[in-house]
Amino acid sequence: MNASDDEPNDPDSTAPAPPGVDVEISDAQAHVPIDHDRLRLLVAGVLRGEGVSAASISLALVDDPTIHRINREHLNHDWPTDVVSFVLSDEGDEALSGELVVSTETAARVAAEIGAPPWNEVALYVVHGLLHLCGYDDLDEESAAAMRRREDEVLAREGLMNPFRLADSRRSESQPGRN
Repeated sequence: MNASDDEPNDPDSTAPAPPGVDVEISDAQAHVPIDHDRLRLLVAGVLRGEGVSAASISLALVDDPTIHRINREHLNHDWPTDVVSFVLSDEGDEALSGELVVSTETAARVAAEIGAPPWNEVALYVVHGLLHLCGYDDLDEESAAAMRRREDEVLAREGLMNPFRLADSRRSESQPGRN
């Protein structure tokens, strides 16, 4: 963590994104301090790992009431969730265009429940949403397992542990004889 993590989030942060990837961040939350430059690098790294060299990604960091409203209005799901992704580009477009909406309130709550750093949980949501933009799905067990494996690989490459794995290991430790 650097000193900027302790400063208020800049809702209009415009630090340069890596070449070929434009990342616009709207940070309207106060639940998890976010290093916007680190977030941009995470987005670029995930996309590069998926073979995407040109992209325009809008990333909104919000609270639970906001993501609940978006989830209800756009997906007809009447509950808050962790991340919602919208592909904005058409098949055949040169650049991937998409929008992610991430609930940092959910990330902070889940991270506290499982004993993970909140940034890891936010990073997982961002990776998950980006993988959806890149064509991954999790509607059945097989595709969900493939997506989880890819999340693990991406997070490990970024030096982060998948918080789901941390929660799994803690559950195993609390249940003797289940390894």
